[in-house]
Amino acid sequence: MPYLTQLADVARRTGHPVTEVTGWKSRGHGPQPEVQGVVCHHTAGPRAGGDYPSLSVVRTGRPGLPGPLSQFGLGRSGRIYVIAAGRCWHNAPSTSPRHDNSSSIGIEAENCGSQPWPEAQLDAYRRLCAELCREFGLPASRVKAHREVNTSKPDPAGIDMTDFRAAVAALIASDAPARKSWTEEIVNELPLVRPDADNWDVKTIRGCLIARGAVAPSRYGGQLGLKAWMERTEYDPALASDVRAFQSKEGIDEDGIVGPETWRHLLRVE
Repeated sequence: MPYLTQLADVARRTGHPVTEVTGWKSRGHGPQPEVQGVVCHHTAGPRAGGDYPSLSVVRTGRPGLPGPLSQFGLGRSGRIYVIAAGRCWHNAPSTSPRHDNSSSIGIEAENCGSQPWPEAQLDAYRRLCAELCREFGLPASRVKAHREVNTSKPDPAGIDMTDFRAAVAALIASDAPARKSWTEEIVNELPLVRPDADNWDVKTIRGCLIARGAVAPSRYGGQLGLKAWMERTEYDPALASDVRAFQSKEGIDEDGIVGPETWRHLLRVE
């Protein structure tokens, strides 16, 4: 199995916000050989310090254990951090051959080990596990706590895994993903053809921008500056000239914020 470069798309299907950590698509201890299970962890990080203060450790490791330490991080707010597409050192030794480093995906959720779990974080945890099961054809029974597949570990503390798996199973059994992001809803309605150098029509470029998350239509109340988008999103470098040509044609300042009403007018999104 190659590097799992679809993981960001899987995370977005939860409907929770997603951060793609720079370099994640090539990060890992080699490619992920297979996915037979999901292992749920808590970080044992600081009680305070923001949404995901353990990011640096999970990404780069700690003395004696080089990173990445899991494919996903999960912030207190429910934000999902996509950290690595390859194999991660998140469970060894494992009591289950389906839940070791070479056969499973790890999720490190921010929690010191004694904190209450915010509902938004738990919701994201359940939905991410469900979407991973959908993606890799796994039953909910393959979602395990770290403590269930490694006898020396206590995490994730405070989560009843029987109830957790029942909620994951219910999500898997639903006919459609539990929640759709606005990008998924809109992209289905639009052409996604990348324009060539001689064709800058708004309709076509609209599809390119929306497909890459650059546009938030007014009915979803979002807004995003193109410069911020281009700085934080991994995309085909050839698209940069397309975006700049679109900016020039429509008179958009890349340093400014293009609000939802402006996008509605420029891109004809109702």
